[in-house]
Amino acid sequence: MDRAARRGVAIRFLIEGKGVAMSDDPTIARLRAIPGLQFRTLAFAGLTGTGIIHAKFVVIDGTSGYLGSQNFDWRSLEHIDETGVRIDDPRVAGQLAAIFAQDWAAQATLAAGGQVAPTNTGEVLADDAGPATLVASPNAFNPPGVGDSQAELVRLLGEARHDARITVMDYAPLDQQRGYYGVIDAALRAAAARGVTIELLVADWDVTPAKTPWLRSLAAVPNVAIRVATIPPAAEGPIPFARVVHTKAMAIDGRVGWVGTSNWEGGYLDSSRNVELVFRDAGLADRIGRMHDTLWSSAYAVPLEAAIARRQQEASRAP
Repeated sequence: MDRAARRGVAIRFLIEGKGVAMSDDPTIARLRAIPGLQFRTLAFAGLTGTGIIHAKFVVIDGTSGYLGSQNFDWRSLEHIDETGVRIDDPRVAGQLAAIFAQDWAAQATLAAGGQVAPTNTGEVLADDAGPATLVASPNAFNPPGVGDSQAELVRLLGEARHDARITVMDYAPLDQQRGYYGVIDAALRAAAARGVTIELLVADWDVTPAKTPWLRSLAAVPNVAIRVATIPPAAEGPIPFARVVHTKAMAIDGRVGWVGTSNWEGGYLDSSRNVELVFRDAGLADRIGRMHDTLWSSAYAVPLEAAIARRQQEASRAP
């Protein structure tokens, strides 16, 4: 960014307010010091009450961009399993730019003591006519022309005929306050009941006392298999908030792909800013599916019950 700014590129950088607290002070200071860079923080909970900016994307010149699971730090590029996609479609890039512009303006409104009115009061379905579709959340604060991520995910699982291969860090039909959030869970169970084979690969961080009963319940459904992936520690020693599968991706029937920024539990698709890209392209869907297959069949992934047993053994050895 520093080199781009020195070339005369105008840069606007928007970060979740809670994200500033999680970043180290020298990094934030370095960002603020980049010549001409406009830096803003937005506490997204000021719009939705509980949400955060969880999206990770860049828009370049309004015609291209990038989105993916990667946070903007060194760990994501070296020590975390991530998936992202470059965008060269001007229409999709324009939609990303509209989302950024809306959130940038929302920050100014909140900073001035105002309130940000919802842009949508009813569910907005995505236009799936093209080869790639951008969707975002939360629906209530999406700009015109951008469909709802939550509704699109349910629709895609409802259209599945043969298989859905999913890799996501966190999965649970719970929200951040541990209330019930059953939207995605219900869609998965309905697909499995139709005979669709579901492969759900989650990170070992997802194996917690609160989430394990829900994972077991879903795994008990015919046609559903769940595996847990663990990334070994780095050779140089423990690295906080790293060495984890952070990807959020899905392949359906070898014809539809999904790459996004949202975990699959409450608080993300319903109240936080996230963005997802849907491909109706067999080649790209195949690539996403093959990435899933590689990790699913690797030594790093084990069946759910084996992962639970290992976690219990680790807990019993803890001082």
